[in-house]
Amino acid sequence: MGDEAQNRSAEKADSGDAEGERDNEHSPLQTRAAFIQNWDWEFIIGLNRAACERGRAQHGLNQEAHEKVRCEWEETRRHALTLLETLDFFRHCHRSAPFLFFNGNTFAELARRLVDVLFADLPRGRRREADSLAAHYVAGVLDREPMVSGIISLVEVADFQPGDRVKTLKGSLHGVVRKILSDGRIVWQPDDNDAELTALPESLLRKKR
Repeated sequence: MGDEAQNRSAEKADSGDAEGERDNEHSPLQTRAAFIQNWDWEFIIGLNRAACERGRAQHGLNQEAHEKVRCEWEETRRHALTLLETLDFFRHCHRSAPFLFFNGNTFAELARRLVDVLFADLPRGRRREADSLAAHYVAGVLDREPMVSGIISLVEVADFQPGDRVKTLKGSLHGVVRKILSDGRIVWQPDDNDAELTALPESLLRKKR
């Protein structure tokens, strides 16, 4: 796939200490399959055409990059990759810009669709957040490490105990668990706030100390 391996190595360096692979051998991001085998290049062209129509932009092919990326895609989709490698490949395709417009939207949409299917058992809120993390990574607005750690946090079993540090899915509020109710709901207190809030366990994430 040409410079894809080099591109992934550079992205790991950009993320700092590549902590996304620190001790997560059994992470869902390491699940391996031929995830994109049923998505031929004509399907990708169709996604870009639809994105251009929504954005009222001209659909077209970047003659300097299109054929190279098309060949990479058709070769890669026959092979089993980890989910993380697949997201890396989507990001690589976006950066290679095979289309005139909306490359990021096109390959980010693929990330959303793939993650949404693979994490179908997650509560809806967590699944949407995982979709968003993957899409933002592929589109180039989120680094690799926060994407990896974010998705791993979202798929962790929500088994909280009093005293645990937690945050909301979007990370807008941080606080501490006060007690666990008999029905499993969490009573927690946001930082710098005397009020106690009640939440479903799937709506909170454990905050790393």
